[in-house]
Amino acid sequence: MPAPVKGPSIEGIVPILPTPFTLNGEVDWPSLTDLVDFAFASGVAAVGTPAFGSEFYKLDDDERTRILETVIGQAAGRLPVIAQCNHYTSRVAARLAAKAEQMGASAINSALPRGFASSPRHLLDHARAICDAVSVPVVIQDWNPAGEAVGLRFAVELRKHCPNFRYLKLEEPGIGPLLRAINEETSGEVGVFIGWGGMYLLELQAAGARGVMPGLGLADVFVELWRLGREGKSAEAFALFAQISPYLQFSLQTFEQFHHAEKLLLLMRGILRCAAVRPATIELNRDSRCYLDLLCEQLRGVVSGGSVPDADTRMNNKPITNAET
Repeated sequence: MPAPVKGPSIEGIVPILPTPFTLNGEVDWPSLTDLVDFAFASGVAAVGTPAFGSEFYKLDDDERTRILETVIGQAAGRLPVIAQCNHYTSRVAARLAAKAEQMGASAINSALPRGFASSPRHLLDHARAICDAVSVPVVIQDWNPAGEAVGLRFAVELRKHCPNFRYLKLEEPGIGPLLRAINEETSGEVGVFIGWGGMYLLELQAAGARGVMPGLGLADVFVELWRLGREGKSAEAFALFAQISPYLQFSLQTFEQFHHAEKLLLLMRGILRCAAVRPATIELNRDSRCYLDLLCEQLRGVVSGGSVPDADTRMNNKPITNAET
């Protein structure tokens, strides 16, 4: 078993970088470096890619490798880069993780294979294979819409065998008692990150969440929310969260809708040049698109800079972003 890297722990806001595309569906490499710079300027703790929020499942192997190389190169030691390495087969996921470590990833994030039924033992063995393949810290993610996510027993058993298993990423509300139990049973050696766009930050930070992995569009706002919560300024935190909550609720109605919303927001802020989402995706009908425009307009008082794209810009994006039907 490889010895774990003794590095600083990651705590706070870790946004997932979206993959920017041009109008013809190619990866927009200059915009990708802009996203890394925006993340750094926002004061985040680290960045993650290529993950679910990066549309990783629409990327070929070469694109995933180049994206990770580009992000690591642009981060240039300013930010830890957490490489997402997902595959249904344990040996392939482990090879991807080892390759990402060789490329310079600061940590590995791998989602448990939930597309098909697996026994608890096979899920644990899958996670062990990934941890054993690398020496950097590992985040095991469990997004299981069809049932209950892994819990305390999984975290304790995996930590017992794998010293570099440092974090668990979960996507659920109402898991405060689980967070407290994991922290107690592992003596704080396993931290829990909260996903699902950051919707549960206020609920779970006080219960001991190690951090949040939201989208990039509101990364700087989440950094401020995390600071307010850490300093016990709950009234200010609730007031700020209330301003972004309608946008979060709308964007998380479906996963593809999240991509459209995040990219439009980043376009509004002047951070992306194009809000293209790679097909296959969903169509935003006219009412949904108008409401999303309104939500982005309401965020102008919360985020810095930018303006809602005008009608000509939206029409130019229409063939790729599926803005209206």
